[in-house]
Amino acid sequence: MNAVIAAVGVMLILSLCRVHVVVALIVGALVGGLLGGLGIEGSLQAFNNGLGGGAKVALSYALLGAFAVAIAKSGLAHALADRALALLGAQQGGTGATLKWMLIALLLAVAVASQNILPIHIAFIPLLVPPLLFVLSTLQLDRRLIACVLTFGLITPYMLLPVGFGGIFLNDILLGNVAKGGVDVSGVNVSEAMAIPALGMLFGLAVALFSYRKKRVYDLSRIEQAEATTRTYNPLSLLIAGVAIVAAFIVQLWLDSMIIGALLGFVIFSVSGVVRWKEADGLFTEGMKMMAMIGFIMIAAAGFAEVMQATGEIKTLVDGSAELIGHDKAAGALLMLLVGLLVTMGIGSSFSTVPIIAVIFVPLGLQLGFSPMAIVCLVGTAGALGDAGSPASDSTLGPTSGLNVDGQHNHVWDSVVPTFLHYNLPLLAFGWLAAMVL
Repeated sequence: MNAVIAAVGVMLILSLCRVHVVVALIVGALVGGLLGGLGIEGSLQAFNNGLGGGAKVALSYALLGAFAVAIAKSGLAHALADRALALLGAQQGGTGATLKWMLIALLLAVAVASQNILPIHIAFIPLLVPPLLFVLSTLQLDRRLIACVLTFGLITPYMLLPVGFGGIFLNDILLGNVAKGGVDVSGVNVSEAMAIPALGMLFGLAVALFSYRKKRVYDLSRIEQAEATTRTYNPLSLLIAGVAIVAAFIVQLWLDSMIIGALLGFVIFSVSGVVRWKEADGLFTEGMKMMAMIGFIMIAAAGFAEVMQATGEIKTLVDGSAELIGHDKAAGALLMLLVGLLVTMGIGSSFSTVPIIAVIFVPLGLQLGFSPMAIVCLVGTAGALGDAGSPASDSTLGPTSGLNVDGQHNHVWDSVVPTFLHYNLPLLAFGWLAAMVL
């Protein structure tokens, strides 16, 4: 058996059996390394070598967690939650349907903006979602739906819109790697090439809104213990919060560093007095703890990916798929998408997957007679597949970090499985269709 298939399979099975994702990644990496001929020492060495690749991301998320706690201290998110509670009280005689759709629209809009308009990725989730949990749970909104809404907003914009993270993925990574393979992409409109797969994501969101339309009961007392629903705030603290957020955004865009942006935001809160000097150390530690799980999973995922690459079995998997395809375009498109799904679910990052699969997929696409636009679509969709539905993807880890603060939202069964079913399956179908018609 191919080492990559075995490693990803072991990791997914253990995750579905509720083994912690970090443990599942380590065990999966060792299984893949042993089957790939690295041995125990070689597997551990490759895993250790890869850990550094996730350190920058882990530190960024840790600092963003501290920044998020400082924002929560200012009362900004709770002011929003209090406003939502007031609206809920005004609708007590009805079903609360208007507020429900307002909250869904708000979370979707912020998630979309986090990729393109204000590229902060998942940093908004731990500061915005926990204060709203009491309202969401009072409305008995299924958190699996909220996970699907957030994941849609985290993935679809970078697949379609070439600004922010989308500019990096579509122009620098996707078009850049396809061009390296010898394809003339000068006449390719990358947004047009990815439009049909993006429609697949939209279809999945529509299905999720139907699938999780029924009410789901949560224990409100657990939410109150985990996230205080009353917090003092005033116009000055809200103003300082706004200044800190804007400053963090500007610095992040200017220096292209989430670390420095989050650090500056925290310093502004400390200097202004919203966060007292004697409380700063404790709040900073609290914020880092809040994002610790994501950080450790991202570090372990980087080690897992390094072992997979060290085995050389990714190329073997892709080459083997190419032999099975022959000259059948329809089968070729489907197999390329399935391989992309498998590789991305193991690595946990579409941004990291595209350079790996493009090396083989581009020549294969040319051999099968696909147009430049179809090749761009295939490689881009194959890379994006698995971002939703991977236990190690920040597009599923982010929603879990906000929805599970009270321990009532399981990462695998409430974030990973729902997003896999509602997004990866439509992406396979719509991506295949796009390759056939472009």
